[in-house]
Amino acid sequence: MKNAGMIGIGLMGLGIASNLVKHGYTLTVMDHPGNQPLDTLLAQGVKTVETPKAVAGATNIILLCVTGAAQVEAVLTGPDGLLEGLQPGSIVIDCSTSIPSATQQLAQKVQQAGSIMIDAAMTRTPKEAAEGRLNLLVGSDIATFEKVEPLLACFAENITHVGPVGAGHQMKLLHNYVSLGTVTVIAEAAACARKSGIDASTFADVLAKGGGGGVALERLKPYLLNDGDTSNLKFTLSNAIKDLGYYTTYAADTHADHLVASAIMKTIALAIDEGHADQHMPHMISYIAARE
Repeated sequence: MKNAGMIGIGLMGLGIASNLVKHGYTLTVMDHPGNQPLDTLLAQGVKTVETPKAVAGATNIILLCVTGAAQVEAVLTGPDGLLEGLQPGSIVIDCSTSIPSATQQLAQKVQQAGSIMIDAAMTRTPKEAAEGRLNLLVGSDIATFEKVEPLLACFAENITHVGPVGAGHQMKLLHNYVSLGTVTVIAEAAACARKSGIDASTFADVLAKGGGGGVALERLKPYLLNDGDTSNLKFTLSNAIKDLGYYTTYAADTHADHLVASAIMKTIALAIDEGHADQHMPHMISYIAARE
């Protein structure tokens, strides 16, 4: 269990990989143009290989930290994918944000290959990833959860076993819907306050002391009070629309209502259609305020 593989060394993945090495893990990662610079990891002895199949050949526990459901499927089932190289009894830990039904289907394919796939969806930001303080929402059987929990604890502060495989991604989408939805609601209110002449600090202070207080407001405060500082919520609109799209798919699969989620998606989609896809979520305040 002290020999691990990893695919997806982006902003979140870099922090995860760094903490695994810090805790004594031998790590093999897949080289990819989307990775963050690997110089520090390489200097610490991390090895790189070219394909998911090669990662699977180097270890029997592999973490995935890629963009979404399509990328997870490509890593597993594409040419030279993990399924071609998985050693019997391997464990695949999907830390991505994905569609729960897709996770369950892929887990079945991994099981047919003689291995186990679980989901360990992340919340918090790259800052907490670097600090080893992520929150993880895990979908797995209890025995596998107990086996991998020491590894997960290397980069997570709070680890919650939610239920069987797919449940971690379900809880992540519920979390992100509430989080992104609250940010969008506050952004719309802040835009209205700006257009009507309400002082930004007064707006933030009143919300903080009442029903509008909480993490979403704190994430938006630097933008509200410090001339457009997005450092407290570096989450792009393109990522937001992806996650909300996954949520509405999940809700539809569950036959659950998602009218409010659809309205929030529409608001963010309008900004993306007008060229703001790469902006961070706090920018929604300025975007909505500028609309006629």
